[in-house]
Amino acid sequence: MTYLSPNQLKQYENEGFVSPINIFSKEKAKKIRDEIELIEKKIPKELEKSGRYNAHLISPLLDEVTHNPKILDAVQSLIGKNILVCGTTLFIKNPNEKGFVSYHQDAKYIGLEPLNWVTAWVAITDSNEHNGCMRMWSGSHKDNLKDHDQKFNEKNLLTRGQTVNNVPKEKTTPLVLEAGQMSLHHPTVVHGSDLNKSNNRRIGFVIQSYIGTNVKQVLGKNSVQIARGKDNFNFHEIIERPKVLMNKNDLKIKKQENDNLQEIFYKGSSKKGTY
Repeated sequence: MTYLSPNQLKQYENEGFVSPINIFSKEKAKKIRDEIELIEKKIPKELEKSGRYNAHLISPLLDEVTHNPKILDAVQSLIGKNILVCGTTLFIKNPNEKGFVSYHQDAKYIGLEPLNWVTAWVAITDSNEHNGCMRMWSGSHKDNLKDHDQKFNEKNLLTRGQTVNNVPKEKTTPLVLEAGQMSLHHPTVVHGSDLNKSNNRRIGFVIQSYIGTNVKQVLGKNSVQIARGKDNFNFHEIIERPKVLMNKNDLKIKKQENDNLQEIFYKGSSKKGTY
């Protein structure tokens, strides 16, 4: 078992995140990257824009990551033994594309209540300050949800460009990860990331999020997978895990889930972005 240590639990409680956590080898990360890039080659644009969501539904290797026992042990330390996978996102920053993520809080727009959930950010490539790693505003999860401005921007990798203004960058912590490591962060911690200034791709696979079975989706509809334990609440439909890569029926399920997700992300907005 690889549950979080007392020091890691203290870091999460005080800072709103814990990082780094070793999950798998760089060789394993390379195999996962190869499968992602095979999907990109075989079905161009399948993982672009809003297609970046829920790739674990068509990729057995990404599905394997979402059900990785080391990840689930760490998650169980925070939300309990009954765990659902509520969705995933690929954050890919290609060199010279100038993609960034504005500072925001996940709980502001994701519609999951109560806040018995956590997001896992898994590095498929190395993630550092030069290529645009995540930065966390330490301790910001202890405050109430902050006001967010909608700043639609083609280079912003968030749906609405939702932005917490005036974040003191000197108080943010860069989460430097090697391929095969992950971080966990709280639903209300303020975080974002800068441009990729390197000559290589930066790929992060984000389980957004692992939720307790007592958590409802209040803005729309999510389907889930059971990752561990039992679902005694039955708030969500259960979807099967993929058995082969890029199965036609799985592609249809992914498309439907992503359409549902768009309804959640743009709830109450008069405008839609490209993500």
